[in-house]
Amino acid sequence: MKKITAVAIIGVLVAVAFMAGSGGAIGQEKDSLPEARPESEAVPAEIDETEKPAAASKKVTFVELGSLKCIPCKKMQPIMTEIEAEYGDQVEIVFVDVWTEAGKESGQKYKIRVIPTQVFLDADGKEYYRHEGFFPKEELVKVLKQGGVE
Repeated sequence: MKKITAVAIIGVLVAVAFMAGSGGAIGQEKDSLPEARPESEAVPAEIDETEKPAAASKKVTFVELGSLKCIPCKKMQPIMTEIEAEYGDQVEIVFVDVWTEAGKESGQKYKIRVIPTQVFLDADGKEYYRHEGFFPKEELVKVLKQGGVE
C-alpha cells in the first residue's frame, strides 16, 4: 500500500510539473520579470560545499532541482547548457536529481514542492529568486541579470 501511495504521489508531482510547463510565463509581457515568490514565502537557503561556486568570481549560483526522468526537467537541460556556454564565467550551474538518494536531502533543504524548481543564489549564497516549473531561457536570463550577471 505504501508503494502504491508513493507511486501515486510521484505521478501527481510529475503531472503538476508537466501542467505547470511554462512556469507561469504564458501571458507575461516580454519585458517584465516573472513574478517571484513573495518574501513571506521565500525559503532562506544556505548552500553546502557541493553547491558553492567554484570560483569567487561567480556572481550567481543557479541550482536546478529536478530529475533526469522528469519530462519538464529534461526540457531544461538544453537551456542549462546554453546558459553555461554564454554565462559560465559568471554563473555556477548545479543540477540536483532529487529522485536519487543523494539528491533527496537537497530537495528537502530547499523545500521544493514541484520539479523542476530553479533556485538562484547570490555571491553570498543567499536565495534571491525561485521559480517552479519549466523556465524559458529569456525569462531565466532576466533573473540572472537581476543577480548582477552581465
